[in-house]
Amino acid sequence: MGSPVETADAVRRVAIAGNPNCGKTTLFNALTGMRQKTGNYPGVTVERKIGRFFGSHGEPMLLLDLPGSYSLQVRSLDEAVSRDVLLGRRNDTPRPDVIVAVVDASNLERNLYLVAQLLDLQLPVVLALNMVDMAEEAGIHLDVKGLEEALGIPVVPMVASKGVGLVELRQALSRQPLPMPDRKAPIPEAMEREAQALAQELKSAPEVAYSEALLLLTQHEQSLREQADAATVQKVQAAQERLRQQGIDPLSALVELRYEWIADLCARYARKPDDAAYQLTLSDRLDAYLTHRVWGWLAFVGAMALMFFSIFTLAEYPMEWIEAGQEWVGELAKTWIPEGDLQSLVVDGIIAGVGGVLVFLPQILILFFFLGLLEDSGYMARAAFLMDRLMSSVGLHGKSFIPMLSSYACAIPGIMATRTIENPKDRLVTILVAPLMSCSARLPVYVLMIALLLPQGAWWAKTGIMLSMYALGTATAFLMAWLFKRTLLKGETPMLLLELPPYRMPSIRNILIRMVERAGIFVKRAGTVILALSVILWALLTYPKPADPEIPRGEALAQSYAGKMGHAIEPFIKPLGYDWKIGVGLIGSFAARELFVSTMGMIYNLDDEHAEEVDSVKEVMAKETHPDGSPVYTPLVCIGLMVFYVLAMQCISTVAVVRRETNSWKWPLFQIAYMTALAWIGAFLVVHIGRLFGFS
Repeated sequence: MGSPVETADAVRRVAIAGNPNCGKTTLFNALTGMRQKTGNYPGVTVERKIGRFFGSHGEPMLLLDLPGSYSLQVRSLDEAVSRDVLLGRRNDTPRPDVIVAVVDASNLERNLYLVAQLLDLQLPVVLALNMVDMAEEAGIHLDVKGLEEALGIPVVPMVASKGVGLVELRQALSRQPLPMPDRKAPIPEAMEREAQALAQELKSAPEVAYSEALLLLTQHEQSLREQADAATVQKVQAAQERLRQQGIDPLSALVELRYEWIADLCARYARKPDDAAYQLTLSDRLDAYLTHRVWGWLAFVGAMALMFFSIFTLAEYPMEWIEAGQEWVGELAKTWIPEGDLQSLVVDGIIAGVGGVLVFLPQILILFFFLGLLEDSGYMARAAFLMDRLMSSVGLHGKSFIPMLSSYACAIPGIMATRTIENPKDRLVTILVAPLMSCSARLPVYVLMIALLLPQGAWWAKTGIMLSMYALGTATAFLMAWLFKRTLLKGETPMLLLELPPYRMPSIRNILIRMVERAGIFVKRAGTVILALSVILWALLTYPKPADPEIPRGEALAQSYAGKMGHAIEPFIKPLGYDWKIGVGLIGSFAARELFVSTMGMIYNLDDEHAEEVDSVKEVMAKETHPDGSPVYTPLVCIGLMVFYVLAMQCISTVAVVRRETNSWKWPLFQIAYMTALAWIGAFLVVHIGRLFGFS
């Protein structure tokens, strides 16, 4: 191994790089545990995960989980971020001191191409040979020492999901000083000379100039113009032309030579069993059923039904505990705070508003748990493969379904996940329809409406209604994608090229870490955004005070600022069977969908006449009537409200992300308009078609 390098800072900065599905995030979670934070890189909606861990001598280190990349010759936003961090191009992220290159030991031939590029970066590299257990099960014989000698870098065999190899990895990262790689992947001599000469012309830092030059020489014209100024593009194109005159294609020669080198490495140090001895793996046997055109669909629907069944049954008791805690805190506040506006603000505004959302935390955690199981087990890619035939009928391919499936949890990461879609039109179509997939913020609305619709209903009926709402959102997303691909964003239906990772046993520890992370985000949102909006809504529902203090509370609410807003939009929502109170809930939920529940909680908590008769907001809503005595929350209204929330674009955060992803206000405003129109039409059809058939 080559000459060592010293770390300038006291805390060593470690970057994890690797292909998608190689176990990078599993390794990151195993090293950092709960000592991590997640955010976005400034300027782009690409997730940045940073954590702290300790080396073998107890020294603190910073760990950065880079987005998955197949190559430094980028095709998507997330790959561009990985390249820019490793080359030190980002002002917000210092260049790492060492790279942990994570590779899938059962698929070295694909994974080592990125490693070959990392060896050119003049940074220390440690190869984390992950999932060696799966390689051994597949009959692959790994010569770790031979691979280490051939690459000239430390190689650590690992099973990150089980914590195997973590001690050895920490020891490799704690070396003082860190060794630099002393071997590199082969490069054509003529290309090496051109890269060295071009590096002298670049304005980059000396330690990255050669790597920059080599990458530029292998780029096509469009990519070149995106990365360099006009003068540099001219120099690169001149160098490329000189190489072509020597019979060397600068775009393919290096790639071909490196894959030959990788094939030789794998033949010597990762020997596979003879074809005659090959047997079907567990993944092959499972895929025979889970990707089958009939059994695959049954398995997918069954998995979704199991998830919704669990949401209703397993979350029941913790939700009751949270409700009991909310009532206890409310009663305590009433005893401590004298009667008046302050008491009303705390009890009817803050506790009712925030508590009305927090009560759904158990159900949201169960949703994230199941999505984590699907992702970590490798099933998510199968779902995309299964959906490809259906997606291609609307002009997209199965890869677009992964962001859409992610949107079941939250539309924001789903929209961010579209950055892996290469075609700009396909990416934009996926962004436009992703919010139609029912996210976790809609879950409180569904649960409340189902409770009003079926107060004593069986679990299978509630599960069926919930599943139908998710199916409606998915079907509408496909329909709108089909429409957009044939009108606004015409284009060819792309071919699906998708890697199916092997099935793995999910790491419950990693799933729990992500659940805690998401729970923290949800609670923080409840304690900040929803808290602030609850206070504003309370004020709008309380003021102006009526001149006559004896006026019934219901009339006072109607005369408040919020009541006037509700009455103002009542002509537009009356055809849907909604009154002004529901109108206030709709207005409030344009900031965040789950605010509908907390808004209704505040409205009915402030209504003293009803609050003394019954205990829960659901019971108050069940007894709510129109002036003519007819019930407000009829079955058709409850179903119509769920349909409205399936189709409506009511989330400021999602609007902001769409604005950043599309770099324009045109598309988010269009999205708000078409989804609001869909929601109104959908709710209208439910109510009026239902009445035609004699339903109330």
